[in-house]
Amino acid sequence: MGLFERAPQLDALAEAIARGTTTGGSASGSVVTITGDAGAGKTSLITAAIAAVPDGVRVLRAACDPLSTPRPLGPVRDVQADLGEPAEADTLLGAEARFAAQVSTAPTVLVIDDAQWIDAASVEVLRFLVRRIEALPVVLVLAHRDVPLGHALLALLGDVARMDSATRVAAPPLSVDAVRELLGDRGSDAEHVRALTGGNPFFVAEIARNPGEQLPPTVRDAVIASTTGLDAVEREALQLIATAPDAFDDRLLPFAGPGAPGGGIDVPTLRRLEATGLLVRTPHGIAFRHELARLAVVASTEPGVEALLHRRVLDAWERVGGADDAVLTHHAAAAGDAERTLRYAVRAADDATRTGSHTEAVAFLTLALERLDGDTADRARLLERLSTEQYMVSRLPASLASIDAALRIRERLGDHDGLSTAHDRRAVVEYYSARRREAEHHADAAADEQAGAAARASAQATRAYLAYRRHDLATARRIVDAQRDSSPVDAVALRLSITEAAASLVDGDTTARALLRQHASAALDRSLDEIGTTAYSNLSALDIEHRRLSDAEAVLAESIPLTVDRDIPVCHQWQTGMRARLHLLRGRWAASAEDAASVLDSGWAPLAAVWPHIVSALLGLRRGDDPRLVDTHVAAAAELAERLDESLVTLAVLSLRAERSWVTGDLDPTLAAAGDALDAAAAIPGTQWARGDLLVWLSRLGLADAATHDTLPEPYRFELAGWHADAAQAWRDLGAPFDAAMAAVHSTDAATAAAGLSSLDALDVAASAARARRMLTERGIRSLPARPRTATLANPSGLTNRQLDVARLVARGLTNAELAQQLYISPKTADHHVSAVLSKLGLSSRRDIVRDAVSLGLE
Repeated sequence: MGLFERAPQLDALAEAIARGTTTGGSASGSVVTITGDAGAGKTSLITAAIAAVPDGVRVLRAACDPLSTPRPLGPVRDVQADLGEPAEADTLLGAEARFAAQVSTAPTVLVIDDAQWIDAASVEVLRFLVRRIEALPVVLVLAHRDVPLGHALLALLGDVARMDSATRVAAPPLSVDAVRELLGDRGSDAEHVRALTGGNPFFVAEIARNPGEQLPPTVRDAVIASTTGLDAVEREALQLIATAPDAFDDRLLPFAGPGAPGGGIDVPTLRRLEATGLLVRTPHGIAFRHELARLAVVASTEPGVEALLHRRVLDAWERVGGADDAVLTHHAAAAGDAERTLRYAVRAADDATRTGSHTEAVAFLTLALERLDGDTADRARLLERLSTEQYMVSRLPASLASIDAALRIRERLGDHDGLSTAHDRRAVVEYYSARRREAEHHADAAADEQAGAAARASAQATRAYLAYRRHDLATARRIVDAQRDSSPVDAVALRLSITEAAASLVDGDTTARALLRQHASAALDRSLDEIGTTAYSNLSALDIEHRRLSDAEAVLAESIPLTVDRDIPVCHQWQTGMRARLHLLRGRWAASAEDAASVLDSGWAPLAAVWPHIVSALLGLRRGDDPRLVDTHVAAAAELAERLDESLVTLAVLSLRAERSWVTGDLDPTLAAAGDALDAAAAIPGTQWARGDLLVWLSRLGLADAATHDTLPEPYRFELAGWHADAAQAWRDLGAPFDAAMAAVHSTDAATAAAGLSSLDALDVAASAARARRMLTERGIRSLPARPRTATLANPSGLTNRQLDVARLVARGLTNAELAQQLYISPKTADHHVSAVLSKLGLSSRRDIVRDAVSLGLE
């Protein structure tokens, strides 16, 4: 059956393939997405396009399986198998780079069909490829149906949507004329068939293949009409093949056929099945030519028979060997075999965890638990594993429910080791849920003297970390010292060392920065991924808190990609929230808002949402956004601060309230508690920057006496002493332009204050600038700069994260070709990015970026 009404789509696909696979070094790889409903002809369109691919261009094709839980790295492993390359068996780490290298050794068209069934690990591998594809001789063709919010595929589609070179192809329903042509002699029925089928090409084709039949009202009836000539044995063989969502492996044919156990599907039967037109031969076995046809055959299976068919296929797989555990789990569950579902689901979960497919691991473990009855130690262990995986993907309420169920079982069994382990896990999840009181309770309970040494050591490491996060350094160090020579587990020793180094950094010992990096590397080398990225998270947070902004930027540039590669969403969101704060301090409003929104929109760990709420409130306040939205973020930040009870966050929220009071002129009544909070924080190490920020804002409101504060950092000490120009210069030296402008605006020197107002205008913070202008006018200063229609000074406030990457490379003197190589994009795309950066910075040439790199914070 030929293609109908697909010429424009075929031309677009062929053009993208030709452009991306041209030999001779001029190829510019790209992505083509093909969307359409089931039966819309996406696969036929791809087949027609790759049939015209010239010699020398390789075609790699894989399809995602409609398993209830997808195979981790399923399409990636299938492509690697076609290439004769070993599959990545152990971990997602490094799989992205290896896969990109494997598929780009020659001009290649890489087809991923039915991507609506893709697994999360494959998405990350393809995202890695997509970010570099413009520099590779590869065209990725991605065919998929619409997917719901929250689907793993959306992250990949979002990356593609931001590509200038991507091609988007839709497969719309057929028109009445196309239906008439497809029906041939029955063309007079075209309008009725078009109304009946909605123009779905597959459905129309099935009707056309059965011209002597009444018009079937459903796809199922149209497909079943193709099987009317089969006898009972042949129909059973067809139903048996339909149990395999991907393809029925040829190795199963001798063992899984109709009749007695071990009976096969013979060649004459296969030939009669082929004559139905429903089946096709694939490299992986016999498959239905369309998923709709397979589902129609499955739906026609008699009640109770489908489970028997799956059991027969499962038996055959166990006899043959070599099946993926996800496939075995699919057949075992459909067969209603609880024992084998449990066995294979646990093994499939192990594989999913190794490959970084934590979402799939959750699904497999959930399936396994449904087949495991009784309050046994085995069930408790599975619940603890499930809780850990749910925590990794930031399903924290579900993680808490799982570990709570495990705790109840351990209590009934009187298992002290198990209780300690469960309480320890509960403590971690509670903390990431921003519930400190509950976290400390469970950490204390985990340190049960009746538990084994390993369990107690882990609990003590958790207690030390929780104390450090509250800046209770004395308690943290006391626990670390007590455990120093008694921690039998390498992971626990590393956790204790990270806490010890972080405590030293809080105290101002900057040599601890190198120690934290060393501990992070040591943990990652041992595949202790969560521990390693936690070290980076604390290093970046402390660097930002102490205004080592360039250092923090370098750490986050290294660590955020690691959280993606190691598939640790909890740490990824925390570090992205930290980067939002860093961008805010450096005056990069667009990038800051982008990061804050990405955390808050994901609905992930409450702990990670603290700074994004503060950042979002400050951005809205300074720019003059809807006050109700600002108030919402202030309230959310205040609630999280109360739950965390950590001085740094408490002071930050009070500073936010004070700045809001300054901008709006309405004094926040909660600032009455600011004095007590400052007194309490004075005895807590590492709070000097947070105390200074709050004191300065209170001073600007007339709520604190300007005085010398020797323990505060220079910029705050200078302003409180009345040395506003010095304070502004100190902030500029640190790379914090908004703080510099605010310090200058409050100067008693008219010229300094006017210069500060000009800086605020240039930073595009309309509400803050308007408030400053009113304040200076009330003070009688007449020589104020006019309100600008647009910002006239170069600043990076409008640059996105991607544009900041480009600007940094331009500041280093890289050409477009060198920039393209660094960012894995085409020189043309690099040129577009550079033009956008120059426009947003208000600069005329690349030389201007190089010249102003330090003042722009791009060094």
